[in-house]
Formats: sequence, C-alpha cells, structure tokens
Amino acid sequence: MKRNILVVGAVAVLAACGVSTQQEVEMGQTYSQQINAQLPIVSDPEINRYVNVLGDSIARLSDERNLEWRFYVVDSRDVNAFAVPGGFIYVNRGLIERAQNLSMLAGVLGHEIGHVIERHSVQQMEKMQQAQIGVTLACILTRVCENQATGALIDVAGTAVFAKFSRDDEREADRNAITYVSRAGIDPRGIPAMFRVLLAERNRQSSAVDSWFSTHPLEEERIQETEALIKQIDEAILETLATDTPNYQEFRRRVQSLPPPPAMPRS
Repeated sequence: MKRNILVVGAVAVLAACGVSTQQEVEMGQTYSQQINAQLPIVSDPEINRYVNVLGDSIARLSDERNLEWRFYVVDSRDVNAFAVPGGFIYVNRGLIERAQNLSMLAGVLGHEIGHVIERHSVQQMEKMQQAQIGVTLACILTRVCENQATGALIDVAGTAVFAKFSRDDEREADRNAITYVSRAGIDPRGIPAMFRVLLAERNRQSSAVDSWFSTHPLEEERIQETEALIKQIDEAILETLATDTPNYQEFRRRVQSLPPPPAMPRS
C-alpha cells in the first residue's frame, strides 16, 4: 500500500506541475522495482557487469545531471529496448542476439539514454490527459491490469507510457545517440546498421521484432537521416572509433548461451 501511495503521488505531481530531477529519479526507482518484479531480468553477473560498464561509458559523458544509471537485460527473445525516467535502461536479450557488433548495441543504448537525458518520458507524462492518468491510477490502485500481458505498468512489448515516444522524440534520441557513442569512442554507424537489420527482419515478416516496431517508429527515411548526420563527421575521426571488440563478442556469446527464456504471456 505504501508503494502504491508513492506511485499515485508521482502521477499526481506529473499531472499538476513540472518534475524535478529528484522526483524523476524517485519515480523511476519505483517503476524499476515493479518492472523488475514483473519481467524476467537476467541475473548473470558477467552479463550485467558488461552491459552496465558499456552503458555507463556512454551515459556519463553526456549526462549533466549525474544520474545513477542502471542497465538491465530482459530475458525475452522479443526484440526491444526501453527507458524509464531517472536513468533506468532495459534491453531485451533478443535485441542483443541481433546486435552483431559493439557499435550496434551501443547505438541502441545511446538512443535510450537520449530519451532519459531529454526527459521525453517525463514530458510525455506531463502532457497526459486526466483520463489517461485515471487509467494509470486504476492499474496501480486495483488488480484490474494484473491479468493483461505482463502486468500493471508495463508489458514486454514496451507499450507503457514511458516506452513509446513520438517520431520527433525518436529522431532527437537518434541525433543524441550519434553524439553520445562517438564521445565514448564507438562508431555511430552501428545505429543505422542496427536499424537495417531490424527493418530487414520485419520485411521477412518476423513476429519477433513486432515489439520494437510497436514502440520505435522506424522506416527507411529514419535510417537515411542518421546516415546523413554521420556523414557530417570527419571520415578520419570515424576511422578511429571502435566498431567491435573481443569482449563484446564474448558478452554476446554468453547471452546466446543462456537457457531458453521463460514463456511470456501474450495479449
């Protein structure tokens, strides 16, 4: 009950006024606790260490608010990633398995970091209509949502309010990701390369990528936009940036060798 009151308070604050960084972090912590209780989070210490070191190496060079970033791997073969306010980033096992090199996964993490830094989740919540807030409160205060997909606040497809952004937000996160991963010494060309892998898989009618496309609007135009931005970077600089490392490939093999993920309920 106490946790529910805290969440209700957070939603009420969002409806009434602007959100401070402290409030954003507290809200994110509460959401993250509930997400971690509802989704199958990979517990392998080496996998968690690697994704947190990689994510932090990107975030700390761009985060002026000094958030305490946390990165989690969801044990699902559905392809998706999402960001929670306050610096909590989730990436599905299925996406890592398709990220053929370091630069591809780094681009995804940089994109989600961009959503947090630009406070897209918070801005979206602040704009919610009262009716939408009422639905959120109903999920929190009652058990009405517990039998839908994967729980009250989020499903594995990432359709919660903090997991789905506008096309403008997506483009801004793309632009930021190019800057962030470059600062971290990683080749940003992994960003459009990852997009092309996912787009090609969708064109083969793979249901595994439905989650990604339901929360990340992606067409050829967006790929072309990221490639055009990257072309503005000096080619000599790009050639100094890392595309892949043996450590990344070891990490990816470890993810691929995990036992089969638990069956997830479908809506």
